Amino acid sequence: MKRHFYQRFIELTNRPSTSSLLKTFTKSKASKWIIPSYIKTFRIDATLAKKSVDEFESLHDFFTRQLQPQVRPIEQTPTTFVSPVDAKIESFGEITTNGSFFVKGQDYSVGRLLARPELAASYIGGQYIVLYLSPADYHRIHAPVSGQVKEQYKSGGFSYPVNQLGLKYGKNPISDNFRIVSIIETVTHDFAVIKVGAMFVNSIELLSSQDEWRKGEEIGYFAFGSTVVVLSPKDALKWRPSVQAGNKVQVGEALADML
Repeated sequence: MKRHFYQRFIELTNRPSTSSLLKTFTKSKASKWIIPSYIKTFRIDATLAKKSVDEFESLHDFFTRQLQPQVRPIEQTPTTFVSPVDAKIESFGEITTNGSFFVKGQDYSVGRLLARPELAASYIGGQYIVLYLSPADYHRIHAPVSGQVKEQYKSGGFSYPVNQLGLKYGKNPISDNFRIVSIIETVTHDFAVIKVGAMFVNSIELLSSQDEWRKGEEIGYFAFGSTVVVLSPKDALKWRPSVQAGNKVQVGEALADML
């Protein structure tokens, strides 16, 4: 019953007109005056940003802020797979033999997430990790590994929230929300890095049009909270002991060792 009412509420309020109004406001100069209270509400350390608070022209400008490079050092060991975002580890583990993984009481299909069922077989028995970005987090996305961009495509449309309620009661938000899938080919394996949009704004901006990613480089950003999912083939990654559900991670921090 709770799931039904939640889904109906989201479907009634999450309209293109609502999203358009929110986008317009957050990009307006009027929204600049919300920045100090936004910082206070979410306990954000604004001193880490490249610009001072009074230099931001809108809430959107602050939300998509860049950080001073020294505050997010990148683990440069060639065989490490690093976090692409500042986030909370929502879930991680092994992809089942039927090509699914489990998050907040919901089963997710790798084929449906990739929107390319024929690609799912590559990840059977492999590993997955779901990284959730809250409104307080730094929202720039960085390359978790160096490699060639083998494929990159968009899928999905309507988006549920990807917060705790959204993951519990939404209609498969991770696999059905608007998303951009990047397949990155390394020397040994192909990794899938899926950027998942969130309710209302549903915006993912890619900055890199290059055919190659270099570990740690900035490749894009989210407009408001969202999620990144990484899929790896079988016997490709070994998680670091620090990777535990509920733990916070930062851009450039080692998540796993590549095998």
